[in-house]
Amino acid sequence: MEATEKIEYFKNEIAYILNPTIKEFATKAVSSLPDYFFVIPASSTGKYHPAYSLNEGGLARHTRAAVRIAMDLARMDDYKFTPDEIDLAVAALLVHDGWKSGVVQETYSRADHPKVAAFELQKNTDLNTMLPPEQFEIYLRLVARHMGQWNKDYKSGMELMHKPETPLEKFVHLSDYLASRKCLTMNFDVEVTREH
Repeated sequence: MEATEKIEYFKNEIAYILNPTIKEFATKAVSSLPDYFFVIPASSTGKYHPAYSLNEGGLARHTRAAVRIAMDLARMDDYKFTPDEIDLAVAALLVHDGWKSGVVQETYSRADHPKVAAFELQKNTDLNTMLPPEQFEIYLRLVARHMGQWNKDYKSGMELMHKPETPLEKFVHLSDYLASRKCLTMNFDVEVTREH
């Protein structure tokens, strides 16, 4: 899949980002996603995500849903994030499951996929100098901690990742979590806007 096709798929979600530097960064990050990301379902077993995300292209639709949920949540008075923090949250959600089945596609989702994604993004020399270091570190933490309490290996119970700690990390986790709930559906035809 060409980089331009990947960017085109997420053009509406990328448009939510207001800061031009973060927008350019997010665009490059999306273009670095593995091709399989746009084909596989959100859940390799079908147990953990709603119907719209379980067939071909489901993981990409789950990602769009997580971003749209974040945009709706960000309107609430309970969240006092800066515009750049919202931009970083959207940029992180766009790639949070980017390497869900590994660097080279594996049969099942990797329990440590948040760490794999953060590592792949960190080592990408086209990305790791685009943002100020403190913003890039926040971004990597948002990606690496998006699983919340589901941070352990399925079989051994060993902790694989840190849980979200900051309000912004918890916000990204909540957006992803809500996008994975089977009781919620998503109408992708409804326009979502970002309030300034």
